[in-house]
Amino acid sequence: MSGIIQTFIRHIINIPVMITSWSILYFMVNTGFWISSGLAIGIYIISNFTIKKIQHRRIMKKHQLTPSEYFHIRKQLKEANTKISILNKHYTKVRSFNSFKQLFEMNRLAKRIVSLVKSNPRKFYQAEKFFYAHLDSAVELTSKYTLLVSQPVKSTDIKIALQDTRETLQSINSIMEQDLEGLLASDIEQLKMELDFVKLSTHKKEQPLYLKGESEDERKVIEYK
Repeated sequence: MSGIIQTFIRHIINIPVMITSWSILYFMVNTGFWISSGLAIGIYIISNFTIKKIQHRRIMKKHQLTPSEYFHIRKQLKEANTKISILNKHYTKVRSFNSFKQLFEMNRLAKRIVSLVKSNPRKFYQAEKFFYAHLDSAVELTSKYTLLVSQPVKSTDIKIALQDTRETLQSINSIMEQDLEGLLASDIEQLKMELDFVKLSTHKKEQPLYLKGESEDERKVIEYK
């Protein structure tokens, strides 16, 4: 469940709670408008905090994570989104279609990896190198590349540096593809197991029932008669 959906659910629950609390305090307890409003807002904040904690606990329990693991992963996801935003800002700075395509692919891979880990925080441990090294390298090299591209003078050294950077960025793209494949490997394996189970179950249903000691040839003779 995404953070946006969780926030929406909290608002859907807490807004009626706040309105009901204010109505009871103002009309039935007669605490006055401002006091009722302040207490209702306080109830909203407490209720929102409590529900948020419950949501976090459910996610931790579902994915078998400790609080320290869960909040560390949330922090890494937040930092990754910030780094992806930096990558997005470089779209307007590249000056060739191939560079734009390379940057687009890098962003696509990074967003997909972050999305998978966000939906299943446990997968973070299958993509630690992406969060700790690969994404940082992508941001740093892309920043340096766009800086060199923007220079009015293109000396031989700058041209060589640009070519080397493009090649290195392509290598990082390949590494990030491997990161994504590693995240999907367990899902693919589970899907294969489920398909094998369904095929096995279907095959068993299609097999005819035989009497004790009856062979397949005898059954064919009986069916033929």
